[in-house]
Amino acid sequence: MPDYKAPVRDISFVINEVLESEKLYQTLPGYEDATEDLLNAIVEEGAKFAENELAPLNQVGDEQGCTWSEEGVKTPEGFAEAYRQYVDNGWPALAASPQDGGQGMPNMLAMCITEMVGSANWSWGMYPGLSHGAVNTLEAHGSPEQKEKYLTRLVSGEWTGTMCLTESHCGTDLALLRTKAEPQADGSYAVTGQKIFISAGEHDMTDNIVHIVLARLPDAPEGTAGISLFIVPKVNVNDDGSLGERNAVHCASIEEKMGIHGNATCVLNFDGAQGFLIGPPNKGLNCMFTFMNTARIGTAMQGLAHMEQSFQGALAYAKERLAMRSLTGPKNPDGPADPIIVHPDVRRMLLTQKALAEGSRAFLYFLAQQGDVVSHGSEEDAKAADDMMALLTPIGKAFVTELGFEAANHGVQVFGGHGFIREWGMEQIVRDSRISMLYEGTTGIQAMDLIGRKVLGSGGKMLMAFAEIIDEFCAANSDEEDARFVGAVKAAKDEWLGLSMEIGKAAMENPDEAGAAAVDYLMYSGYVTLAYFWARMAVVARKKIAAADGDTSFYQSKLMTAEFYFERLLPRTETLKKTMLSGADNLMQMPEELFAI
Repeated sequence: MPDYKAPVRDISFVINEVLESEKLYQTLPGYEDATEDLLNAIVEEGAKFAENELAPLNQVGDEQGCTWSEEGVKTPEGFAEAYRQYVDNGWPALAASPQDGGQGMPNMLAMCITEMVGSANWSWGMYPGLSHGAVNTLEAHGSPEQKEKYLTRLVSGEWTGTMCLTESHCGTDLALLRTKAEPQADGSYAVTGQKIFISAGEHDMTDNIVHIVLARLPDAPEGTAGISLFIVPKVNVNDDGSLGERNAVHCASIEEKMGIHGNATCVLNFDGAQGFLIGPPNKGLNCMFTFMNTARIGTAMQGLAHMEQSFQGALAYAKERLAMRSLTGPKNPDGPADPIIVHPDVRRMLLTQKALAEGSRAFLYFLAQQGDVVSHGSEEDAKAADDMMALLTPIGKAFVTELGFEAANHGVQVFGGHGFIREWGMEQIVRDSRISMLYEGTTGIQAMDLIGRKVLGSGGKMLMAFAEIIDEFCAANSDEEDARFVGAVKAAKDEWLGLSMEIGKAAMENPDEAGAAAVDYLMYSGYVTLAYFWARMAVVARKKIAAADGDTSFYQSKLMTAEFYFERLLPRTETLKKTMLSGADNLMQMPEELFAI
């Protein structure tokens, strides 16, 4: 298994030099303590935990998996002990509100920890990771009594949480869900139904699990307008906060999966389980989006985690593996062959991994910052940040996970035949990463959300707001030294706006045009978005080199990687432009009966 070394220097570069976090957080009430020194110190401590405690368990989790019995689910060796240390160190409470027992740090900082935890051991990280969404949902929509009974234990990590949406017959189409909730005399509800694909739905790491469940009331209208949201604990909680009897929710089985074997993906049966309504009746999907948006950003982090993990493994191997000679003459004349890092095609794969990982890191940390503005900024700033998140979250979730899978495959390819062998751990990264493009809304679902609801649905206003940010950056960095990056970003942004209008016009005549263009449009949008963040990083790096400020080699690497991105990866938009404009006919004209074997 590749050794994991947390990219602390690059994380610091992004949060402090590119995103200027301290400057932002001094303007957000409640975040004034988030100074550069404190942010760096917490990142460094998180790195130690990820490297020393979680990374050694990654291959263990893959090989042992989880074990189901009627008594419950047993997690792989060392998982429960690592979780106890995680809780003892206070990591679950990092970004939660102080009034609920949290430390009140920015969510962006929590996402830094999520990246390192996930890169070290994604399967393990899912157990505490899903609790963040449950915490956010209860903070936003829970009653005072619900917060007192459940929230503080979730914040501390004493309990974990899940989200229970999917059913076997409905998948993403939640309008078809059948789980029902019957009102009881004591004000609770009897929840009955079956949920599938519930990550961390049952385990031996905590005494209780708080399930956040979608279900229908007896008089609910059809479709998504008739969905309500409920708290259903694994173990009922007494009024004094002590644990009572086991609730009527049980894990019927755990799925046999392609990857993330160390996390239990459960089928949960709710047999009249005691539940409690969160928020207004029949508004459950609205409340659930608080959870889902959190989970989608977390899933985007999975794409970044697997980029980083695979890059580190491939880079170490490429520096050590000897094969053939360099085309320009021996680089290791005293050895029998040169290390494969001298070969252009190997460098193509390594630089692709590096450029995608570092660009995605800046993008996703910026997205997490927007969440902090939503929760702590002025009303005007919060509204603008919320719209920004609405536009960029589907890009982050889908684009970054698609590229995470690409980067994972490059890692296997760098290893050659050894990459196909389990002992090296590279094929595990591919298997673990594949799910990220499926859960929390597939790439196609995210693409339709982006083009349908966020771009066309807002009349282009959300996209224009981001375009204005890009324009401001370009205007502020018009120096000749930065023109190669800034000019390319401005041109890409202008074309993005034009394509959006063209697709919108076609969709007005035939709605299938939007669906046909959606995924290509999302991927195009992602490459342009990453170009903006790479331009920002390149400008900072160039100025640092000019001022002889800091580690020149680090900044030179940034500039060279930026050049690679703009010359080798951003041009992918040309193909995407042609395919998205090719229309719906080449997809829809074939009659169903001609789809034959």
